[in-house]
Amino acid sequence: MQPRALVVSLILACSALPLPLPLPAQRNVNQQDLQALRARRDSLERELHSVAIVERKLMIPMRDGVRMQFDVYRPRNVEKAPAIFVRTPYNMNFWDVNNGAPADMTAQLTAVKRGYAYVGANERGHFYSEGNYDILGPPISDGVDEIQWIASQPWSNGKVGLIGCSSTAEWQMAVAARAPKGLATIIPQGFGAGVGRVKPYYEQGNWYRGGATQMLFISWIYGQQNQARPMFPRDASQKDLIAGARMFDLAPRMPPVDWSKAFWHLPVRDIIRAVDGPRGVFADSMPGIATGGYMVRRTPNDSAWYRGGLFHDDMKINVPGLWIMSWYDVSTGPNLATFNHVRRTADPAIGEQQHVIIAPTLHCAMRRATENTIVGERSMGDARYDYESLTWAWWDQFLKGEKNGLLDTLPKVRYYTMGINKWQTSDTWPPRGAQPMTFYLSSNGKANTRNGDGKLTLQPPSRNRPDNFTYDPMNPVPSLGGNVCCQGNALSGGSMDQQKIEDRQDVLVYTSDPLTEGIEVSGPIDVVVYVSSDRKDTDITVKLLDVYPDGKAYNLDETIQRLRYRDGYDREVFMEPGKTYKVALQPMTTSNYFDAGHRIRIEISSSNFPRFDRNLNTGGRNYDEATGLVARNAVHHSRQLPSSLTLSVVRRPPALTP
Repeated sequence: MQPRALVVSLILACSALPLPLPLPAQRNVNQQDLQALRARRDSLERELHSVAIVERKLMIPMRDGVRMQFDVYRPRNVEKAPAIFVRTPYNMNFWDVNNGAPADMTAQLTAVKRGYAYVGANERGHFYSEGNYDILGPPISDGVDEIQWIASQPWSNGKVGLIGCSSTAEWQMAVAARAPKGLATIIPQGFGAGVGRVKPYYEQGNWYRGGATQMLFISWIYGQQNQARPMFPRDASQKDLIAGARMFDLAPRMPPVDWSKAFWHLPVRDIIRAVDGPRGVFADSMPGIATGGYMVRRTPNDSAWYRGGLFHDDMKINVPGLWIMSWYDVSTGPNLATFNHVRRTADPAIGEQQHVIIAPTLHCAMRRATENTIVGERSMGDARYDYESLTWAWWDQFLKGEKNGLLDTLPKVRYYTMGINKWQTSDTWPPRGAQPMTFYLSSNGKANTRNGDGKLTLQPPSRNRPDNFTYDPMNPVPSLGGNVCCQGNALSGGSMDQQKIEDRQDVLVYTSDPLTEGIEVSGPIDVVVYVSSDRKDTDITVKLLDVYPDGKAYNLDETIQRLRYRDGYDREVFMEPGKTYKVALQPMTTSNYFDAGHRIRIEISSSNFPRFDRNLNTGGRNYDEATGLVARNAVHHSRQLPSSLTLSVVRRPPALTP
């Protein structure tokens, strides 16, 4: 789910190799710089040809006869080479006509010099690969066929490893669960959109959070569901395809969209039509593809989610995995749940070969960390990590069979703790010894805004004084930073000071007293809220924050619950006006050190837009509605109605100081 601007460097970024900056569009590069880029990359290409056998525009048939386009780079001096396989929906044409310069071959050259074949392929329905595109990688059989084709080549040693970030990773898990012959290991990164149902999460590939639609896919799929596209004749030779690739990327050049305005369009199902976008799986029927299209219509437990390319918790992955993720990605909680599920369900020896790294960055930005990594507005310190050396050691271990001692020294979990800004290790997630610490919501009925009387206390209040607020879907609480991806100019992610959001009357704010000593929170964060409303359906949103002594309130994670799904995602249960309901939200997760003098805070409201779609409060289908109703909602808190926040607190020796 990378934005189009990053496609030039995507294949490289997915390979954990030294990366160039993404090449801007040609119109933004002066001719002198463009000539220098071309000269550098042509030089790399000549060097590559001196050490590699290069085969581009191979059209490899799948079991249904539809052909996928492959580029293969294999070392000249190795009889049987292991293969690194990168499959992507993004442009991998070497000549990169759109940007006016050939793609950088650093990744391929490095792989070949180290004795690996590097194989790239486009997903079905993208660029030179035939067929119709269905989001999230179906049919799963494509991945199985591709891996088995690579492993069966006369130049292959029979072992294939997968690597990628975002859409170049999301297909890996469901395919790995099919156990294709030759698959030896996976390195998925920023892979949340490939996770379907891994309890307690029912995200269905980042489509939902708590039953509310995550709007990132609308802007992303606008440029990806290109069902009507030019293609070369089926009988075009490899030579003809290579000649054509010098002139045509087959990449859509989409008209720019101001998503900060486009997301406001109602009904939601018509957002892509309203910006004159293409037909496709978002809102249209797509005969001939496994899931049938109509994604916007699907409920969280719709059977279509289980026919596509998602990984679910009734599947088993039984190959070693190096899982890489980040705290400000769109679905770190489901990612960690997937890691734990794979580790628990794999054969014991393979379960011990699952390792995870969690960086403090945005989606797929792990390798862009610096000695002063800024994520949003908050400094995360020196978050650099040597992913490259680790990746090659991993490949050498599992693709070449070298006994390099990697697994003897590599921790099962390496995670970055914000606040003390340091890498830490553990043999489990959450870290062994993490204990729940519960705060209770309390107020005198006026928790509205950061200047209200909302508190987090260690005991629930004896008397219920509910906090009331009005939620108008035509005036939702705006998203500010957050754990996001791919929403164009509508939303930038990361940790940002939320004080201006907390000035709104429709935001309830509950804050602890200043901490007398620092605490590390590493692991899941559970929130239970007792809620009433005058509407049959509405949303509850929650945000966790670290409040500095100067008042800056930095967001750590966020979640939402559409209340019709509070009792499960296989059915809708509507509310009765005025009745109070217990709502357990899907867990948030983080690793953050709240220093002495800091305060812990949560915000509660009913919208976080455009991070999530607006609940129109009608009890209707929402996606096809254009008119909303105002909801009057209340949060209750007392001994009988103990609304609470439960943190995973890791106790460290006193020597640990920020």
